[in-house]
Amino acid sequence: MANLLRKRESPQRPTFLELFFDLVYVFALTRIVHELVLDYTRGHVAETLSTSLSENGETLLLLLALWSIWTQTAWTTSRFDPFQPAIQVVVVATMLGSLFLAVAISGALASTGMLFAGTYTAIQVGRTLFFVLTLRGHGLRRVNMLALVWFAASAVPWLVGAFAPELTRNLLWALAVAIDYLGARLGWPVPGLGRARVSPWAVAGEHLAERYWQLVIVALGETILTSGSSLLRGPIVAERTLALTLSFLTTVLLWRIYFYRAGQILGEAIAASANPGRLGRSAEFSHLLMVTGVVVTSAGSELLLMDPTGHAKPAWVSAILGGPALYLAGRSLFEYVAFARVSRPRPIGILVLLAIAPLMVGRPPLGVAAAAAVVLLGVAVSDAIRAHGRPLEQASPPR
Repeated sequence: MANLLRKRESPQRPTFLELFFDLVYVFALTRIVHELVLDYTRGHVAETLSTSLSENGETLLLLLALWSIWTQTAWTTSRFDPFQPAIQVVVVATMLGSLFLAVAISGALASTGMLFAGTYTAIQVGRTLFFVLTLRGHGLRRVNMLALVWFAASAVPWLVGAFAPELTRNLLWALAVAIDYLGARLGWPVPGLGRARVSPWAVAGEHLAERYWQLVIVALGETILTSGSSLLRGPIVAERTLALTLSFLTTVLLWRIYFYRAGQILGEAIAASANPGRLGRSAEFSHLLMVTGVVVTSAGSELLLMDPTGHAKPAWVSAILGGPALYLAGRSLFEYVAFARVSRPRPIGILVLLAIAPLMVGRPPLGVAAAAAVVLLGVAVSDAIRAHGRPLEQASPPR
C-alpha cells in the first residue's frame, strides 16, 4: 500500500498525533524517575556509589526499552504518512502499549515483569508484522521482514526473563535490549537475506530532528512536574522553596544549553551530511545520553527536595552532579554532529562536575545543587559570550 508512505513533497513537520503520542512519555519518564529515586534511597545503596550504579542499571534497562519504542515510532512517522488512518491506528495502539509499559515500570523487576515484557514484545513484533502484511511489493516490506526476525529473537529472553529470578532476569533482559539495539544498528542482518540499507535519516532528517528536540522538551517538562509535585509532598518552607527554585534554574539552563544553535539546526546538518544515516545514528545516541541525563537530574531534584539541608550521601551526589555531567556529554556529541567540533566549556564542565563530586559528599544537598547550577550557568554564559556580535554559525557536519 504505497499510499501509506510519506510523500517527499509533504511537509516534514511533526503532526499533532505525534505530539499527542509524546504525552504518554511524560508519565513514563516520571515513573522512571520514581524508580531512580527509590534506587538512590535504599539504605545501603545510598551510602556507596558503586552499589547505586548497579541498582540504576536495572532501571536503565527499562529506560532503554522505552527509548527503543519511542525511536521506532519516530521512524515510523518519518517513513509513513501520519494522516493515513492505518498509520494513526498503529501510533495510537503503540501509545496505549506505552501507557501499559509506564504503568508496569514500578514492578517490572518483580510483580509486573510479565506485563512489561509482554507489552514490549507485542508492540515491537505486532507493529512490524503489520507493515510486513501491508507493504506488499514495496522495498520497505523487506526491511520490516528482517526487523521482525530480530524482534522475534529478542522476544524470547524478554518473556523468559519475566519468570526468572532477579539476577537471571536482569541478564536475559540485558541480552534482549542488546539484540534490539544491535539489530537496529546493523540493519537487522539475517543469513541468506542480507541486511537493510534504508535509513530514515536520509529521507526525513528534518522531521526526525524536530521529533528528538520535542522529546528533550518532554523530558525537561517532566523535571518541572516532578519538582513541583515533590514540593507539595512536604512543608512549603524557605529551604524547600529555594530547592525548587534551584531545580527550576537547572532545568532552564539545560534547555538553554540544548537549544543554543546546534539544537536548532540538526535538520540542516543531516541535509548537508555526505552520510545522513551515520550522522543520524550519532544524533540519536547523543539524544539518548541527554534524555538520560535529564532523567537523572530530575531524580536529583527530587532527592534535593526531600532533605535540602541534610547531609548528601554519595549516591545523592552522583545524581545531582552526574545528571548534568551526562547531559553535557550528550550535548558535546550533539555539537560534534552539527559542527564537527566540541566547544571547550562543555568538557570542562564535565571535568569540574566530576572533580567536585567527592568534595560534596556530606554537604547539604542545596550546596551540591547550587554547584551543579553554577557549572551549567558557566557553560551557558560562555555560549552567549562566544556568540555575541557574531553571525549565526552554519551547520558543518563531519565528513
